[in-house]
Amino acid sequence: MHDVIIIGSGPAGYTAAIYAARANLSPVLFASSVESGGDLMTTTDVENYPGFPTGIQGPELMFNMQQQAERFGTEVRLEDVTSLELDGDVKKVWVGEELFETKTLIFATGSAYRKLGVEGEERLSGRGISWCATCDGFFFKGKNLVVVGGGDSAMEEAMFLTTFADKVTIVHRSETFRASPVMLDRARANEKIEFITNSAVSRVIGEEAVTSLELTDTVTGATSEIEIDGLFIAIGSDPRTHLIHDKLTLNDDGTIVVDGRSSKTNIEGVFAAGDVVDGTYRQAVTAAASGMVAALDAQHHLEDHA
Repeated sequence: MHDVIIIGSGPAGYTAAIYAARANLSPVLFASSVESGGDLMTTTDVENYPGFPTGIQGPELMFNMQQQAERFGTEVRLEDVTSLELDGDVKKVWVGEELFETKTLIFATGSAYRKLGVEGEERLSGRGISWCATCDGFFFKGKNLVVVGGGDSAMEEAMFLTTFADKVTIVHRSETFRASPVMLDRARANEKIEFITNSAVSRVIGEEAVTSLELTDTVTGATSEIEIDGLFIAIGSDPRTHLIHDKLTLNDDGTIVVDGRSSKTNIEGVFAAGDVVDGTYRQAVTAAASGMVAALDAQHHLEDHA
């Protein structure tokens, strides 16, 4: 019987583990066998995480967090949780046919950016392709960028990027946008932003870094190529909730509902933290803070039910 089990190995999961381990709760953390470390594992320079004045590589930051959690007694297992049973005081965590039981569970599985699914996207990820303007916009000063998407997030990303880039082109597969009229008008009024509609990215081109895009006209099927320095994909993200989508209450955007500023879900003894509850900010620093909240909530729950 464990006091705390944590599912997820991004900033939220590891921070929860650090706090839980320092409270002598001997947490067990299940990191994915294939995606351990979360989105920062595919991020190169991280310059906006406090405490690193010259920046740090994303994988290095996550390795440091893992080491810190293990130093205080966290057991990190590179395994995939396959199913959960959350009814009752004892929560059951299954890894294949192996059963783990715990008094509290922290769910910190993060979210996954939606991808275009085109040639060159995976290979050039982190080398001119980004899903986060706030994270990576600084690296594209004076550059020519493309933002793919037609919603409010795409308009926000494009306007933020004009702070650094010389030119930002919004590529959208239709002439109709999901963005609110206010956001769309703001983007259209920005002299640095241009639009290419009825077009979809069909290939990302470049050897060591992105150099151009192949676009396919969604009406005629004709292809064209445009030269760029960077590609930002803003077509949404999906919280990783496949393990609990029929167990925990979810918001309309798919994130887990928590009670106010706490990490408490609709099931007593089950807590959620990080991007899986945050559909707005989705930053490493907010995820880490959320992980701290979950660990303290779990600790207080154990004290109240001792």
